[in-house]
This record gives sequence, structure tokens and C-alpha cells, in this order.
Amino acid sequence: MSDEEERGVARGIRAAETSVFPRFAELAYPEVVRGEGVRLYTRDGREVLDACSGGAMVASLGHGMKRIVEAAAAQAREIAYVYNHHFTNARQEELARRLLDTAAPEMARVRFTSGGSEANETALRLARAYHVERGDSARFRIVSPAQSYHGATMGSLALSGRRSVHGHYAEYLPAHLHIPPSTSRDDPTGEAALAALDRVLEEAGPETVAAFFCEPVSGAALPAYSPPSGFWEGLVERRDRHGFLICFDEIVTGMGRTGSWFAYQQLPFEPDIVTCGKGLGAGYAPLAGAMCRQHVYDAIASGSRLFDHGHTWDGAPLPCAVGLAVLDVLVEEGLVERVAERGPSLREELEQALSGLEVVREVRGRGFLLGVELVDPRDGESPLPAAIDAAALVDDVAFDHGVLVTSSHSSPDGFTGDQTLLSPAYNASDDELAAMLDRFAAALAEVERTVKQKLAGAAAPAGGAA
Repeated sequence: MSDEEERGVARGIRAAETSVFPRFAELAYPEVVRGEGVRLYTRDGREVLDACSGGAMVASLGHGMKRIVEAAAAQAREIAYVYNHHFTNARQEELARRLLDTAAPEMARVRFTSGGSEANETALRLARAYHVERGDSARFRIVSPAQSYHGATMGSLALSGRRSVHGHYAEYLPAHLHIPPSTSRDDPTGEAALAALDRVLEEAGPETVAAFFCEPVSGAALPAYSPPSGFWEGLVERRDRHGFLICFDEIVTGMGRTGSWFAYQQLPFEPDIVTCGKGLGAGYAPLAGAMCRQHVYDAIASGSRLFDHGHTWDGAPLPCAVGLAVLDVLVEEGLVERVAERGPSLREELEQALSGLEVVREVRGRGFLLGVELVDPRDGESPLPAAIDAAALVDDVAFDHGVLVTSSHSSPDGFTGDQTLLSPAYNASDDELAAMLDRFAAALAEVERTVKQKLAGAAAPAGGAA
């Protein structure tokens, strides 16, 4: 390898040096060559503690688990793929049965997909089909909290009300309806969000609304935040009164992330449709699903008996075999229970590690899903100026400190400021968790110093000293 090539490996791979179509053309992407447990190893020899399950809250069992790899290899030798339109297969049948029996007994049926965006698209279509099959075809509108993220396909992207993620595709998006999030800063009781929901229902006509679509505990867009109990109580009352469905996006929170198999199981009601993903395949295969309660399935089964929707890899043997292996590990090693038991103290340890930092307003979360809200250190309350892009700064500095986290630059959306999310693997040891928090705290202290310098520079008078 030439000196120039070695320098390129060390700094990462840039757009001009690859045939890949990158997300950010100006970014040099570090190349990961190996993963073991919660450790990632890059081409230039760095070891990085993975505090975000691969970066997208997916690798909930860490990297390189031989048991799951071997299950995938065994299935591939038998049969890897058949099309769900023509066939079912033993792995799909077994995973559907065991997923519902073990993890989601409140649900009646599941349709498997390749990823979270597809699962949420499936949920949207299922909500529409439910009403049409019952002769209520006027219902097509979806209401969702604006500060959210549900996927990258046009239907799922439109579920978010964030201008920063719509970009120049806004003209393509369905006109879903949005309400402000009930954040702890602006709406700690949830009453403002319920009032906004009432206004939206009145303006649209409640008879046209098919579903309210949300995350019970938010992922990337508002990390680890859940509305107060008053909001959920009000939402259920409005569902019963107006006849729409409640759809929960549990792509992030499902399969144990918040200390129960699904976050909805910590609430005093059951949603009608629930999606899952990420932790279902745990990073070993692309796998997600949309589940529904019995009355949703019955509407179609007693009507047209047709739900004509699907994608190429839905329910294929190979990803379903991986899902079964993941489920086995979660059950046999008691990892959902570990997350429930360890989560509260992990949150306390994160709070303690970040105590005294003026750039931190709040640490929140459940289980192994933790969020940190960043604020302007000058008042300890206001979001940081969007131009600082504190989210990118946090991710970059944390990586330099040897820990992977994921942050959201939400200031341009107008609902909240920059946020950082931690979501370690369920089987991370206590020592590994402690090291993650130590490295993250050191990184955030460095970020605070940089932010203060940037704010001081922006406030300095033009022209400098005489």
C-alpha cells in the first residue's frame, strides 16, 4: 500500500475514492473491518466501543455472535429464499408463532418485512384496509407527532412533521397531519398535545381519520422520550370516541430495548397495530414486521380476504431463521429481564457522569434506550443555535474518544434542540457499560468547551480589538 493509500485509510474513505453512493458526499467514512461483542475495529486500527448498537440501535446482541451466524449458515444450506406470494416456509411459520406467544401475546397476526420503513408502510396500508373492509372508506388521514422519524419511504417519511428530513421531497409526500410533541419543556402534562389533536380532528373531520401513529418511546428524533400518562389516557378516550386506530412504531423499542418485550406493555392499554424491527434481526439479517390485534385481522378475513401488499424478502427462510436464533438468545439468556433490571441504574450512572455539564439539560430513558438533551450553556434551557450543529460535533468527538453514539440535529425543526442517544447491546458487561459512559462524558465535556468558544466568537463585536 502506498503512503497516499495509507493516509486515505487512516482518514476514512471519501466520495472521490469509492464507487458507493454515500449519504454525505463531503464525509470521509471510517471503514469497519471487524466487530466483537460491543467493540468495533476500524481499518486504521482503532477500537471503538459501540454504545449505539451499530449506530442505528440494531445490534442489540452485539457483533459476531457465533450461535446466530451458524443458524443463518445452516438455513442458507437448506433453503435461503422463496417468495411469500407463492409459498410459506417452516421458519416463517415458527417465528410468527413464537414471536406472538413469547413477545407479543396481545397481538394476533404478524406480516414480516425486510426493514422498519417497510413495516411502517405495511401498518399504514393495514390501517386503511381495516376501515375500507368495514365499509368506512372515508377514513384515510393519519395523525402523528411532528417530532418523529418512522422511515425513509414516502409514506413513512410523511409520518414525520420535521422539515429537515422532508427536504426537497415534500411535494411527493402524503398530506399526513401532525401535532406538536408533548415535550417535558413545553408540555409536561400532555394537555397541549391533546388540545392540538382535538383541533386537528375537528378541522379534518374525525370521520376521515384512520389512525394515530406514534412511538411509545421515541427513538432518534426525540431520544428516549415518552409522553406523560395523561396524554395516553386522552388518546385512548379519543380513539374510543372517534373510531380511529392507534398504531405504534416499535421499530426501535421492540424486542426488549426498554425493559419489556414491547414498550406498549408498560402502558395501560393495547394499540391496534404495532411494528417491530431492528432488534428482531439484531443486525444479523434484515428483518422487521407489522403485527395487529384480532379485530384488525378479522376485518379483512371476513371481508375481501385479501391484503395485497408485500416486498421481495417478506418472510423469507433465511432472515426468519435469524429471528428465531435471536429470540432463543433473548429468552435463554434472560436479556429482556437484564435490561429491565439494569436500565434504571444505567440511567442514574449516565446522569452522574454528565452532572455539572452546562450543555446538558436532561438525561432520560428506559431500559437500554437513553437520551441526552443538549442546550445553550448560557441559560441552560434554550436549544443551541442551529448553525453550531452540535449533534454532528458530539458524534465526531465521541468517535475520537472511542465510543459510538448517535445524535439528532433537531434545532431546524423548531420543536426541540440537539439530542444524543445511547442504546448499547443488552449483553454488554457492567465494565463495558462503565467504559462507554466514561468515554462519552469526556467527549461531551470537550464538546461543551468547543460550544462555549463558538458562542463567544459569535457574540464578539465585528472588527476585533483595536
